[in-house]
Amino acid sequence: MNKKFLFLTKSALIAAVYFVLTILFAPISYSLMQVRIAEGLCVLAYFTPAAIPGLALGCLLANLSSPFGLIDIVFGTLATTLAAFFASKLKNKYLVPLPAVLFNAFIVGYVLKAMLSVHYLLAMFWVAAGQLLACYGLGLPLLIFLEKNKFFSTLLKK
Repeated sequence: MNKKFLFLTKSALIAAVYFVLTILFAPISYSLMQVRIAEGLCVLAYFTPAAIPGLALGCLLANLSSPFGLIDIVFGTLATTLAAFFASKLKNKYLVPLPAVLFNAFIVGYVLKAMLSVHYLLAMFWVAAGQLLACYGLGLPLLIFLEKNKFFSTLLKK
């Protein structure tokens, strides 16, 4: 099968799942105290580089529904893209969720500070807390499950 086609297919599927999860859980996806469930998918970058554009596109599409508008579309997408890129470079599976926690805390924290007029450290704290729940509470178990499951690890392999 064509490698380019497979790459695009994986990216598109990841984008679709990210988008659906974010919209499905919209009440907790867009706020100061947010837990964006879809961010747990950043661990997929551990398995395949196709996750990077997939997560970026999914986040961009999901952020079109953000109450914070263009600033969230641009900077929220940037945070997820950077998180996925750096996650893809990590070899220690227990550190793979960390870039999503850090990039979103700093970048989305600033977006929320600007849009909600809250203290930056407070915004960072709440975003980081939500990211810890999504990325370590859901993402890391997903990574471990996928790694142990031969079917999925073969499907996702680089």
